[in-house]
Amino acid sequence: MPRLLLFNKPYDVLTQFTDREHGRATLADYIPVPGVYAAGRLDRDSEGLLVLSDDGALIARVAQPQNKMPKVYYTQVEGTPSEQALDSLRRGVTLKDGPTLPARAEWVAEPDWLWPRDPPIRWRASIPTAWLRLTLREGRNRQVRRMSAAVGLPTLRLIRWAVGDWTLGDLQPGQWKEAAAPSGRRR
Repeated sequence: MPRLLLFNKPYDVLTQFTDREHGRATLADYIPVPGVYAAGRLDRDSEGLLVLSDDGALIARVAQPQNKMPKVYYTQVEGTPSEQALDSLRRGVTLKDGPTLPARAEWVAEPDWLWPRDPPIRWRASIPTAWLRLTLREGRNRQVRRMSAAVGLPTLRLIRWAVGDWTLGDLQPGQWKEAAAPSGRRR
């Protein structure tokens, strides 16, 4: 039976198990389970759900862009979203590496499950912030940050809430739990 872990990756933690060169925080500081690997990644300055497994086929299904597994992000942006900016995200935006797939984009209230970030985001009294909920079906490098910047809404904080049917639920930063692998998987 394959192992599947859900982990709430804190800010400033690398999505790998070692960092010999710089000694930064890694998954090994939180997950004492041998033989599991991250299915995809979250940048060091991003937070939230990371799926890990010891099943290579499952990891590939989660991580490979051609599988178009939906991933839900909450992003705190600088500025006030216009309907035009949201429509651009919904249609897909053109980045330096080409057009993105359309995203589901909504302006939402600050999540009630939100934990404080250490360090806190920069705050400027003269510039408002807002929260967006984005659902993507591809996973380019720093894609949410690049998409929000392309529509004039720089990302201040980014949290992945869901990958496919898996969500953070009540996991706090640094916590992990075992989850059921999807049925009908192929080996």
